[in-house]
Amino acid sequence: MSERLKIALTKGRLQDKSVELFEAMGLDCTPVRNPGRRLIHSLPNYPLDAVLAKAPDVITYVEHGVCDLGVVGKDTILEKGGAFYEVLDLGFGRCRFALAVKQGSDFYGTYKTRRIASKYPSVTRAFFEGKGMDVDIIKIEGSVELAPILDLADGIVDIVETGATLKENGLEPIEDVAQVSARLIVNTASMKLYKNEITDFLSRVERELGGTA
Repeated sequence: MSERLKIALTKGRLQDKSVELFEAMGLDCTPVRNPGRRLIHSLPNYPLDAVLAKAPDVITYVEHGVCDLGVVGKDTILEKGGAFYEVLDLGFGRCRFALAVKQGSDFYGTYKTRRIASKYPSVTRAFFEGKGMDVDIIKIEGSVELAPILDLADGIVDIVETGATLKENGLEPIEDVAQVSARLIVNTASMKLYKNEITDFLSRVERELGGTA
């Protein structure tokens, strides 16, 4: 009997896009489309159970092996890290990390230590270390755009899709930090233990992505 795999899906837009992809592959995702209060859903026509979770938890579940696979944004992977295989760029959920500052300000034209506000301190630190720059990083949980407006920070590193929110708040992106999209990740032990099942699933995903590319 084929082993039922568990896949952790990031709640929200990535979950919706994952379901669209799986349905295009011929998988019956009715239980995931109508989840109610349940958090684990068995697909009726393929040996796969979908676990709905927040993005950082997707990595935790895959890393610890309680889920064999996961769909999570590259932004979370860059920030959280972890021991797993990143096997496919699924192509949806595209956006970018960008450094943004007040419109018209000269961010690089000073020798003082800059203060950077971000929800993603690890990504921010790695970016500026790559430039050989020493910066003070301030972790913000909410609307990071407030930090430069209130003169708490000289700039922000954040996810940017259209840039409309930045513009409305008098900010502008001046440099891309990293490109982001949804990735399929696999637990390292599961890749060996359930090689046939995982290979079958990955092949189905790749075929569908190849047909829609």
